[in-house]
Amino acid sequence: MLKEVSLEGNTVLGDKAFGSKEIRAYIESQGGNYCIPPRSDVSEPWEVDYYHYKERHLVECFFQKLKNFRHVATRYDKLLSRFASFVYLASLPLSISLVS
Repeated sequence: MLKEVSLEGNTVLGDKAFGSKEIRAYIESQGGNYCIPPRSDVSEPWEVDYYHYKERHLVECFFQKLKNFRHVATRYDKLLSRFASFVYLASLPLSISLVS
């Protein structure tokens, strides 16, 4: 999934499950940074900016609120363009409420 996104100059916020050496090396090779906490069983833990990591919560809340729209959760639209249009439409009030 990371291959579809330009990582140069960006920070990837991820869960502990995405903290493998391969994923972290790929992010760094693409010119990006990562903010992924190490799992508790890692022998050599790395530094994590937990203040920055807390911003991941906003993204999780956004998707949870978006799932409350039944039309999005059940995906009634067959065409991707129509589904994407409804997701954009449903996201407008959510993104405004998260900013303010």
